[in-house]
Amino acid sequence: MKIIGITGKSGSGKSTLATMLSEQEKCKCINIDKIGHQATSNTEISKKLCDVFGKEILGDNKKIDRKKLGDIVFSNKEKMDILTNITWGYMQEVLDEILKENAKTIILEWALLPISKYWEMCNVKILIQAEDKARKDKVLQRDNISEEYFLKRDSGSIDYDPFKYDFVFYNDYKIETIKKMTSKILSN
Repeated sequence: MKIIGITGKSGSGKSTLATMLSEQEKCKCINIDKIGHQATSNTEISKKLCDVFGKEILGDNKKIDRKKLGDIVFSNKEKMDILTNITWGYMQEVLDEILKENAKTIILEWALLPISKYWEMCNVKILIQAEDKARKDKVLQRDNISEEYFLKRDSGSIDYDPFKYDFVFYNDYKIETIKKMTSKILSN
């Protein structure tokens, strides 16, 4: 199995590149962040999160409100570690099951991929970067969040060493640019 890992900060274009690449390769694309969202919807995990962070992380629908939870964890590394410890087991189970499918090619996409055990499994490692203001503008519109929330969330991102990747791309958010990235990856 060939595993392509795509990483970068929020709003850099990871999902766009991963989707386009998966369409070209006709392979499965896994957005690991979405698995994290599923984890917080799990009844057992939700209860643990409420026990630790309080019921104020619940929305009107009595489910975890990710923005409320984010306000707590993004500005506090210890609390982020607690969240990770509660959700990571579930996320690994889901990912491990996907990887057992033994597909020809699979794409893993996640901002934190380089600090997970799955990074070393990647045969191709891709970093996508974009100018900070452009990323911020994209995320504010896409996620309907405040600039303050974006900055909190962005402060929790990891540092990426461009020398540790097979490909490093700079995204200007033009479809032609993503197409060029995809072509370059597929031609190698």
